[in-house]
Amino acid sequence: MEKQFSLHKTAAVVSAMTLMMGVMAGCSGGDQKAAEPVKGDTKAPISIKLLAPLYEEVPDLKNKYWTELQKMTNSQLDIQWIPSGDYDTKFDLVLASGDIPEVIVGTAQSRPTLVSAIKQGAFWDLTPFLGDFKDYPNLKKNADLGVFKFTKVDGKIWGVPRMRSVIDISLKFRKDWADKLGLPIPKTLDEYAATVKKIIDSDPDGNGKKDTLGLIGHGGIVDDATGGFQAAFGAFTPTYDEDKGLIHHTLTPQYVEMVGWFNTLYKDGIIPQEFSVMKKTQAEELFNTGRAVSYGRNTWRDWSMEQEIKKVQKDAEVVSLQLQGPKGANIALSRGYFGAFYISKKVPEAKVKQIVKFFDSTAAPEVMAFGYQGIPDVHYKLVDGQPQLTELGMKEVNVTSLQPLALAEDRWSKVNNPSAPKAYNDAKKKQVEIYEKIGMKNQFEWLVSDTWTSTWPKYDSEFKTKQTQAIVGQITMDEFKAYVEKLRKTPELKKAFQEFTAAEKEFNKN
Repeated sequence: MEKQFSLHKTAAVVSAMTLMMGVMAGCSGGDQKAAEPVKGDTKAPISIKLLAPLYEEVPDLKNKYWTELQKMTNSQLDIQWIPSGDYDTKFDLVLASGDIPEVIVGTAQSRPTLVSAIKQGAFWDLTPFLGDFKDYPNLKKNADLGVFKFTKVDGKIWGVPRMRSVIDISLKFRKDWADKLGLPIPKTLDEYAATVKKIIDSDPDGNGKKDTLGLIGHGGIVDDATGGFQAAFGAFTPTYDEDKGLIHHTLTPQYVEMVGWFNTLYKDGIIPQEFSVMKKTQAEELFNTGRAVSYGRNTWRDWSMEQEIKKVQKDAEVVSLQLQGPKGANIALSRGYFGAFYISKKVPEAKVKQIVKFFDSTAAPEVMAFGYQGIPDVHYKLVDGQPQLTELGMKEVNVTSLQPLALAEDRWSKVNNPSAPKAYNDAKKKQVEIYEKIGMKNQFEWLVSDTWTSTWPKYDSEFKTKQTQAIVGQITMDEFKAYVEKLRKTPELKKAFQEFTAAEKEFNKN
């Protein structure tokens, strides 16, 4: 399990954000004044071409939010948006083409295509630019510099991390439907499966049809929730072969045990037949329209999803579940960042420095506050001392609007919902703060093995097919177990495990 990084800066950053928002709100009235560039930079705006994931509708970069953001950061952004569900595929195609924009968002540091591109010289090594961070005061003061080690390949820093809280994904559950049947909130995986089964068999929406889905996700098995279930079965616990090679989590006996559990869920009709090909947009629509019991997404979405469901089912109540599995809780923690910004080697050296300065400006407290709230009295109003988004704010200030920002460290950035009442957010924070103690991180999100990077793509498609076949019963679990055991004994993969062991030791020294 990865060592926890200090959260000592969080209170200072949050206090600065609160102060800044109070000042902005107190000074606002009537027309909002144009924002000054961070640190009063009077140089010509820097133009940046960027590839980034899209989570809502394509934004108008001339609207009030984006106009103000570019003034604050003294920038002109040219962003190519790719729907988040298709982003990895597009990312791989862009890297393969060699036609890489000035800046590209990489969502997974250990993604083989990204590691290969780095090693082939597609991106700038940022280590000499960053140095001791003295030229980047916002990153130095407001970011957790420890997360930069996650972007390292061969001991060098290749990306500027996009800071996020370690508490992120949680398993959503329709508590109102359980209450309707007099069922308690499940506390274990077995209780969860039994409860979801009872709910879907009871026609919870009362439409006279057995059409309510149980646990849904988007691709893989039930992404984003799959990580939590892996943690519960112990797949994130370092596991070694007979030669002390660190086995990749997907090839551990614990992972196979989890697949077996999903096989049982499939037999019981708890996960839908199309689970392996479901898109994120499909899953989100199903849950938001009251057609599914459970779904894994960011914790802050609990409130938003509940409000959406209430449009069709007025008594809806969405809660996040903490479940105990055979080897732990179903809590997968983030690395403290979600991907990083990588700068194409085609960018001139002088402009690289400007781009890094741009990202430094986006880690300033005032930009952090703006990123989550927008303009006072335009995108949000203070209610009980807490900013709450206006109708325009909910349209213009969202997940997509955060994509070009490095941001500052904030413990609750993936927990607080800017549209929710303060009492709701306070209660949610109290509920999930224990996640930091009981959750686990997946170290294969940052550990790199050259052999794994070059070898696993040859097996990846077959592995996913076998996994799906095991879950739906086209092959037996014994056959899937034997297949995984055979992979573990493959000389190339055994070599990769040795490299993972070395990478783990090197990472833990820093």
